[in-house]
Amino acid sequence: MELSVAGFDRDDGNHAKCQKHGVSIAEIEALFRGTPLVAPAPIRSTVEDRLIAVGRTAAGRPLFVAFTLRTEARGQLIRAISARYMHTKEIRAYEQAIAPTEDRQGS
Repeated sequence: MELSVAGFDRDDGNHAKCQKHGVSIAEIEALFRGTPLVAPAPIRSTVEDRLIAVGRTAAGRPLFVAFTLRTEARGQLIRAISARYMHTKEIRAYEQAIAPTEDRQGS
């Protein structure tokens, strides 16, 4: 899934929730400036659609971000709900998911 967004929607509440896992706002935003894998969240909100994005930070740490998209006057914005570094099992699944893409790029 490819995202076309105008920026990020932030407030103190989502900053604190993301940072409690040691993930900085700069890391989250950098993840979305790259090419994360994006999919619908397996646990759904009854209020709004939730998505997940996984990828690596600039420092190479595997990152998991739950987020939603909000539409405002300036366009569609990413609002991070929660962020954390991936667990070992998730890293393996992520690496398997991107392996076919890396194989095609190397060919």
